[in-house]
Amino acid sequence: MGAAAAIGAEPIERDLVPDDRGRIEERLRHWADDAACELLLTTGGTGFAPSDVTPEATRAVIDREAPGIAEAMRAASREQTANWLLSRGVAGIRGRTLIVNFPGSPRSIGPSWDAIAAALPHALELLAGGHPSHDHGQSA
Repeated sequence: MGAAAAIGAEPIERDLVPDDRGRIEERLRHWADDAACELLLTTGGTGFAPSDVTPEATRAVIDREAPGIAEAMRAASREQTANWLLSRGVAGIRGRTLIVNFPGSPRSIGPSWDAIAAALPHALELLAGGHPSHDHGQSA
């Protein structure tokens, strides 16, 4: 995703994977464990069709979910499509990698990205072991 460069992410590779849960799990493990990617973005496979198994594959490989990310993406898609509530995408953490399932609808990808982009650098810094300020300009 070209927008990832806006948060300082350097795309490593784009990988097209068939709608096969085992294959998706294998690729997610590869990119998180072997390639040590900090951020994995998936598109598609998050709907109601029998072949839509990306959320199940993602849940099988993550250690912890990050529900706020998926919730924000769904909310952002609401303006783009009446079917926003059918998106089953998840986000979660595997080790020090954040995995985010984007919807397959091209109309929803941009708004979904916009909804989460500002929080991603902070999330990635925390996953890398950093301790950024949690103040964010709030008074005590």
